[in-house]
Amino acid sequence: MLNQKLKKKATHRAKIIRGQLDGLVKAIDEEKYCVDLITQSRAIQLSLKSLDRMLLENHLRGHVKHMLSDSRQENKAIKELIDLYALSNK
Repeated sequence: MLNQKLKKKATHRAKIIRGQLDGLVKAIDEEKYCVDLITQSRAIQLSLKSLDRMLLENHLRGHVKHMLSDSRQENKAIKELIDLYALSNK
């Protein structure tokens, strides 16, 4: 569960990303200069990484902290973190 402050920030960030993506689609349709398209795409990717960091922080402070205090869920928490790490390095 997201804490309410983070939920508001994450939702706001996701809406900004949606706007950026809509802008990129429009720019592609309008056949804008390729370097501008790539720049816009990279900005979206950076925004997504920022959103990922927010969500990961929430997960670590809430879910993982709780899971590590429960020996029955400890392995699940560790596996989730390893999977996230692997995914981030692809």
